[in-house]
Amino acid sequence: MAVDIESLLDFEDLSGTFTATDVFVGLVLGFILLAAIGWLYKRTHKGTSYTQSYVHTLIMMGLIVDVIMLIVGSNIARAFSLVGALSIIRFRNAVKEIRDIGFIFFAMAIGMATGTKFYMLAIIATCVIGALIFIMFEFDWFARPAMSQILKIQLDKDVDFEELFDRTFVKYTQSAELIGIDSVRSGTVTELVYSIILKKNANKHEFIQSIKSQNGNQKVFLITGYNTTDL
Repeated sequence: MAVDIESLLDFEDLSGTFTATDVFVGLVLGFILLAAIGWLYKRTHKGTSYTQSYVHTLIMMGLIVDVIMLIVGSNIARAFSLVGALSIIRFRNAVKEIRDIGFIFFAMAIGMATGTKFYMLAIIATCVIGALIFIMFEFDWFARPAMSQILKIQLDKDVDFEELFDRTFVKYTQSAELIGIDSVRSGTVTELVYSIILKKNANKHEFIQSIKSQNGNQKVFLITGYNTTDL
């Protein structure tokens, strides 16, 4: 049976729904705005989990969403097909900070706006939302006035610790609460875990040395600012 080559080559070019200018402007503008979002994320990030690859992924994801929106256009069937295709993707890396999820949606929204040619909306949204994020960071909005910290103290298992550190806590802390007791080093050492709030002008070095003078110079571990640091 002869193959009809003409029929095989008879396909419809759907790229006529958008122009090369649409693609170029959308991708270039999207890259500029997404790069600004990446810089904002780096500038306002707290903690130790910052990675360059996450920022690169934000920009890539926004640009990919831009292309997807160009492909979908106003075709409902095409939109459902893409949703089905993308639903098979699974991510195994857990997002360490809730704030990172917000930046993911931020980048996706800008990619959608540039991909659907809402250029003015994309520019204004990036400027306004970015400015608000920066203001919240600079003025430290909604931060707690006193930050809890974790204090770990090791001492010999036979030591009575019930009131051992009371004077030190009264002198250096606003509050101190025992939240955990553990047996380490094959049961020869007891490890105490406290949640403390240091006084405003407390000297951390003097505080730790005072604890060491009472626990037999065993290990003392103070995690400062653990509310904004990834453990």
